[in-house]
Amino acid sequence: MKPIRQAISIVKNDSGIALMIVLWVATLLIVISFAFSMMVRSEVFSTITFKEQAENKYLAEAGMNRAILEIFYRNANKNNTTNLDEMEIYPTDGSFHSGQTGEGHYQFAGMDETGKININLLTDSTALTLANLLMNLGVEKTRVDTIIDSILDWKDGDDLHRLHGAESDYYMSLPNPYKAKDANFENLDELLLVKGMTRDILYGEEGRPGLIKYLTIYSSSVQINIYAASLDVLRAIPLMTDEILQSIINYRTADNAKKDGSGFQSMLSTGDYARIAPYVTTADSNIYTVEAIGYTSAENNYYGVRAIVRIESADRYRILYYQSPARIEMPKNDQLSKENS
Repeated sequence: MKPIRQAISIVKNDSGIALMIVLWVATLLIVISFAFSMMVRSEVFSTITFKEQAENKYLAEAGMNRAILEIFYRNANKNNTTNLDEMEIYPTDGSFHSGQTGEGHYQFAGMDETGKININLLTDSTALTLANLLMNLGVEKTRVDTIIDSILDWKDGDDLHRLHGAESDYYMSLPNPYKAKDANFENLDELLLVKGMTRDILYGEEGRPGLIKYLTIYSSSVQINIYAASLDVLRAIPLMTDEILQSIINYRTADNAKKDGSGFQSMLSTGDYARIAPYVTTADSNIYTVEAIGYTSAENNYYGVRAIVRIESADRYRILYYQSPARIEMPKNDQLSKENS
């Protein structure tokens, strides 16, 4: 009986071991299958996302080319006194317009660089517009004084600093020292090197736009083009009143605002308008910021591009700056001019 029991015990032990092996193999197969399915699922979603982003990018580039085309059309027809049915001349004030190609959508905007503040042309007497803009954006007065004086010190050719400014002696005392440039800014990001400037002020934060969207290094005039400037820049112009601002808005939205601006130019020599005349102009330039976003279905998933282009002739342009992808805020419905393409 004893050998029989031993045999039965061995069989039982072997059966238990075999069962454990089967369970382990089954568990391993389940884990491998689950991991494979997750990998396949991730690959599928990555492919879908890549395809959608590629489509959105090409749609945004289509919007950029459409904006450049509209700038050419505007330059060719802005002095035309005849009414062109269904051939709208878009203003270059940064307002967005919509278009569609196939099942894809794009939104585009063009803005004349003369509607921005050229930091390379600032002087002690013309920096007031920038100072007003900074305060309107919520920057405290003491920091505004520091930023303005430091910008002027950064680009002038001497080592004498203004009351609130800074020169190389200050910058060389920083943990990561560097010297003041004492020359013009080559790009707007360079402003981060200037005393008093922060990333939140320059690029914006939640609920507050960045200063960088109102600045340029490309315009050739210190005066602000009232047809191209944003409302924030218009409000910052010295001696600007609510009444003058509203009249500018009304004139810009009228049909004649899309022409050469000679009518409003004549108004700047009369009454209250004469007070802002030294700070403003109605003359266009040949350099524009172009922004475009593209999307296929969901507007919260879009691709943005930004470029600065110089119009060199009636059919030729040059890209001075190109950013892709670009961080562009989706325009709200009340900021968008709807159009069927």
